[in-house]
Amino acid sequence: MTTSERINLHDLAPAQLSATVGEVVSPPFRAKQIEEWLHLRGASSFDAMTNIPKELRAQLAERFSAAFPEVIERTTPAADGSQKYLFVLEDGNRIESVYMPMTDRTSICLSSQAGCAVGCTFCVTGFFGAGRNLTPSEMTGQFFTIAHEHAVPMEQMNVVFMGMGEPLLNLDHVVTTLDVFYRSIAPKRITISTSGIIPGIEELAKLPRRPNLAVSINAPDQKRREEIMPITKKYPLGELIATLKRYPTEKGRELTAEYVLLAGWNDSISDAVALAKLLRGLNVKVNAIPFNEDANLPAWMKRPTDVAIDRFVSTLVRSGVHVTVRRSKGRDIAAACGQLRGKSEPRKRSRV
Repeated sequence: MTTSERINLHDLAPAQLSATVGEVVSPPFRAKQIEEWLHLRGASSFDAMTNIPKELRAQLAERFSAAFPEVIERTTPAADGSQKYLFVLEDGNRIESVYMPMTDRTSICLSSQAGCAVGCTFCVTGFFGAGRNLTPSEMTGQFFTIAHEHAVPMEQMNVVFMGMGEPLLNLDHVVTTLDVFYRSIAPKRITISTSGIIPGIEELAKLPRRPNLAVSINAPDQKRREEIMPITKKYPLGELIATLKRYPTEKGRELTAEYVLLAGWNDSISDAVALAKLLRGLNVKVNAIPFNEDANLPAWMKRPTDVAIDRFVSTLVRSGVHVTVRRSKGRDIAAACGQLRGKSEPRKRSRV
């Protein structure tokens, strides 16, 4: 049986995994041991399962796979400790992840698609055009590979789906991946970032356990948001805000409105006032993100000055808005989405 014909057990949710493995192993506790090796320890081979009999490991390897994507490049750690990873998938596609250490926690930024069809003009990934959905094994593989390499305790780990792709256009596989992560990581330490796919947000709201939700807003009005986020034509800003007002948030948790600050375009005092008005009535905080410049993006897109950033944030605060500012980690390692992949292959501009 070839690799492509074997089921990758990392593609299965916990309940599916137990049922699938339970059909071929006995006694029943063996299935639980295998599930722990895969979903808790992130084993990428059956040989690593040292408490499983050797003969059974060989039988598992004949019928199943536990492989993860291969790392083909990792940057030298940045001054702040951040490190970017370039993975190659079995079909040759390339995806990126970022390791971001902090004082009291560590975040790993994952990709959910190999490319992106949404076409936000400020995002390098859009230059690759639409890419296929990643499987659960390709998403958990990014996480476990990086976590193993840096030996970070699971209780200190945060997961953010903010890499390449639109997670809510790959919702089924993302939900399976969440179920795996929930075995060791609380939902409040996992965040999904979306461009505003309304049907996906509505489906996410129905889940019994939900991660944090971050939504890219980036402009306080429909016209300008359409200019840099074409998806706004399909899912208008007003409808998106109404959907977010219906979205359930647990006690002590907020939605996040991500706002990329572009010099002279959406960073004025009047823009901050308009944004505060737009978000009124939402249980939300604003994550102000100074633009991460890239030579392949439109020349007019520039990072605002620190004075402009502070002025924008102060205006929001005075308007009663909870604000954080993302001080870019890994700027010296091209840590924004698509920048590392973009150094190794040509781009194609495509929007769907």
